[in-house]
Amino acid sequence: MKKALINIDYTYDFVAEDGALTCGKPGQDIEKEISSITKEFIEKDEFVVFAIDLHEKEDHFHPETALFPPHNIRDTKGRNLYGELQELYKSNQEKSNVQWMDKTRYSAFAGTNLEIKLKERGITELHLVGVCTDICVLHTAVDAYNKGFSIVIRKDAVASFNEAGHEWALQHFSSCLNAKVI
Repeated sequence: MKKALINIDYTYDFVAEDGALTCGKPGQDIEKEISSITKEFIEKDEFVVFAIDLHEKEDHFHPETALFPPHNIRDTKGRNLYGELQELYKSNQEKSNVQWMDKTRYSAFAGTNLEIKLKERGITELHLVGVCTDICVLHTAVDAYNKGFSIVIRKDAVASFNEAGHEWALQHFSSCLNAKVI
């Protein structure tokens, strides 16, 4: 079974203490694990996708505008990967198994060519890491399930600003999406 790592929204705005929509400590606490898993996938020459939220300055029509403060705005430091992951990406971005993918909705599949990239490589199993467990990770997992991928959630490498939502999503992954939560 060929597998890929989908690294979702682990950016400054979502993780740093002064990020625009930060998970704060829960997001910061997964930095070592998310970096370690990402490095492992890169070194094994497995496909690694950085699926990163992208918003435009003063986009009053995006549906998230009514829900959240402006975040991950194009060409701002808020879109930089957080901590060690930024350097890990920069030092490996030229490798054919590492890809940055802008996304404008919660799911990494919505409006992107992610499914095509995975199927081109014969990938059937997706490992999901990042933030927020109960928003972008969840919506990506639901779409992956509906597209027939096997799903693995790396529970020590996902976080949210909503602890109840985080716990609910971890349960939902296994009970409704048949995901392995490891």
